[in-house]
Amino acid sequence: MNTLRAGAAALIATATAVCAETPVLRAAVLQYGTVNWELDTIKHHAFDEANGFSLEVQGMAGGAAAKVAFQGGEADVIVSDWLWVARQRAAGKDYVFIPYSRAVGAVMVPAGSPAQSLADLQGGKIGIAGGPLDKSWLILQAYAQQEFDLDLVAQTEQVFGAPPLIFKTALQGELDGAINFWHFLAKMEASGMRPLVTVETAAEALGLDTQTPLLGYVMRGDMLRDNPELVNGMAGASRAAKDLLGTDDAEWDRLRPRMKAKTDAQFDALVAGFRAGIPAPGPVNEDAAAKMLKLMADLGGEELVGTATELPSGVFVQPGS
Repeated sequence: MNTLRAGAAALIATATAVCAETPVLRAAVLQYGTVNWELDTIKHHAFDEANGFSLEVQGMAGGAAAKVAFQGGEADVIVSDWLWVARQRAAGKDYVFIPYSRAVGAVMVPAGSPAQSLADLQGGKIGIAGGPLDKSWLILQAYAQQEFDLDLVAQTEQVFGAPPLIFKTALQGELDGAINFWHFLAKMEASGMRPLVTVETAAEALGLDTQTPLLGYVMRGDMLRDNPELVNGMAGASRAAKDLLGTDDAEWDRLRPRMKAKTDAQFDALVAGFRAGIPAPGPVNEDAAAKMLKLMADLGGEELVGTATELPSGVFVQPGS
């Protein structure tokens, strides 16, 4: 009996030591954001442990709160776009970016709308989630000017609002067009609206690389230097989750309660939208990113990109870095 007790105590001590040695990465993310589907997958399948860390997810009320937590040292990982990281690096903040998603938006119109191009929205009302400096809205402005000599700001009425509000007013037929975050667009299409033009189409027409991932996990540069295995571990866990979510329908069935899809059509659209946004593995094309940054600087100015008129070095965590 004493031998059994001694053996059990040794096992407990070993397990405790292992747990104590496993570093924790604290991710501060929007409580109900779509990134939680991937983080849930990482935790459920222990992709974090397989990559040498333990993931702790902290639900936040909004993106601004997550950034405050990150900048205050209360979180190790947040989700943002790389343009924000470029702005922070230009201002002297040592942050780095791991690609998460290239999902972007579209202009949606009611099913019965006669509009066939952005030019047909002249004089109409466009709802925009994300504010006047929303990246999708800026790209669409440049596209409209180039393709149709149309000044979207001057020649349409804009209604800015939170994503759920734009979603609701669009479905009620109160808008001639709507720009929203990708998961709301998926639900809008599932509810009968149709895309007039995607941001991907607009970006391609402007000569941008549509494979450049916009959203990603943001971490600190000192962690990449001092503990590269942790940063690369987060990237590895994310890729493992993406590989599973990209192919396994059963995994989506497990996640369905978290997705708040009211219909099968919405569920199917959300799955398809997430999968379409999965970036290809491999390094980010920094020349293509620099071209996008220049366009954003031209359109959004210092209010959007700060002093980052050129791509700062070190923004992207490249494989093996």
